[in-house]
Amino acid sequence: MKPANKDMSCEDVLKHLFEFLDGELDHAVEGDIEQHLKRCRSCFSRADFERRLKQKLAEAAETEAPPSLRARVRSLITKF
Repeated sequence: MKPANKDMSCEDVLKHLFEFLDGELDHAVEGDIEQHLKRCRSCFSRADFERRLKQKLAEAAETEAPPSLRARVRSLITKF
């Protein structure tokens, strides 16, 4: 991993964006990315989109599929 650098480029931020959103970076690099996102609208928009998408996917995973869909999936699986 790249050492903490207060002047991270957009490329560096995007390279580590998913680790950032998952809370997997050390605090120094996380802080550098947060500072970059405060001043770069493009990276902020990308991070915000990815954060909201991740949240929506997590919410969707909590919803149980209807019985008819589960039956169709089982049927397709047994055919293979």
